[in-house]
Amino acid sequence: MAAAACAAAAAARSRCWAAVALSRARASSSSSSSSSCGSGLPCGAAAALRGAARGTGLWAWPGLVPRRALSSRNRPEGKVLETVGVFEVPKQHGKYDTGQLFLHSVFGYRGIVLFPWQARLYDRDVASPVPEKGENAAGHGSKEVKGKTHTYYQVLIDARDCPHISQRSQTEAVTFLANHDDSRALYAIPGLDYVSHEDILPYTSTDQVPIQHELFERFLLYDQTKVPPFVARDTLCAWQEKNHPWLELSDVHRETTENIRVTVIPFYMGMREAQNSHVYWWRYCIRLENLNNEVVQLRERHWRIFSLSGTLETVRGRGVVGREPVLSKEQPAFQYSSHVSLQASSGHMWGTFRFERPDGSHFDVRIPPFSLESNKDEKTPPSGLHW
Repeated sequence: MAAAACAAAAAARSRCWAAVALSRARASSSSSSSSSCGSGLPCGAAAALRGAARGTGLWAWPGLVPRRALSSRNRPEGKVLETVGVFEVPKQHGKYDTGQLFLHSVFGYRGIVLFPWQARLYDRDVASPVPEKGENAAGHGSKEVKGKTHTYYQVLIDARDCPHISQRSQTEAVTFLANHDDSRALYAIPGLDYVSHEDILPYTSTDQVPIQHELFERFLLYDQTKVPPFVARDTLCAWQEKNHPWLELSDVHRETTENIRVTVIPFYMGMREAQNSHVYWWRYCIRLENLNNEVVQLRERHWRIFSLSGTLETVRGRGVVGREPVLSKEQPAFQYSSHVSLQASSGHMWGTFRFERPDGSHFDVRIPPFSLESNKDEKTPPSGLHW
């Protein structure tokens, strides 16, 4: 692996690491497209890399997304490069600690780790071609999928980067049920995200407040004697403990069709009473990734939703969340969240996304089937997020 080779050849701040970061950020620094930064990062972010030949610093335009190269001749008038931090070698083993600063390798935003989650990753791309008893009910293939433990992180997104990534990843995707007065009312905490271990490009900073987010100083305390120098306040520990059932990430599902990888993460949100019946709510986060160089556009979605009550619902529509995203070499990923409610405590979902190629032809991409499970020991519905 490039990162491992680089780590073996030099220290964490070696000159080659910038080149490794560019590679992992999935873009070419020589690209001439206006939608790709010269840093090699997707242009939906304010954070950008310095060129490998100039060292291993992490740089950004203050409050502005660079359009192409980060050389002085392309610098917007009146704007200068600003040091953000210094890259570290990514961890191949173990977890990142609370307070770890990072750059998102796909969406390019700056963030900080709050705490880890241990999830079960069900990857159908590496599944055994053995019939699975429960799959016939879902009508979706016949593979035995065994889960592997995988680390994800609850993170804060730098508010300065949110406007620049909003077309590729929702920054208000982590939602919660509101009070009991309205069974359909939801609210979100802006700039809260879940990040996979391999998406993290760690860096260090001498700034005592390196991330701009309204919860940063409420959750984290600067301590120069620690590594990383940001430690959890009691408020973060209490917040995690009280809201654990509604924040917890437990299962991740992944499948690739014709070089389009779909990753689904479902979250149970709680139960509400409506018209003398119980309504159970789930949030699901979906990431679409183009692993090929061919430009494709999402045109349609087709969902099948099965409830334990015995109902099977079909949902068809244009695009997702009002958009029809284009996935290209420069902008290979799109991430969004949506919601589903059932009048039963469990169910499952599966379906397809229809994509269009530049020549007008279409192809369907499978959405891996995933379960909708409620908390069996839930005694009272949550009345919102606790602080």
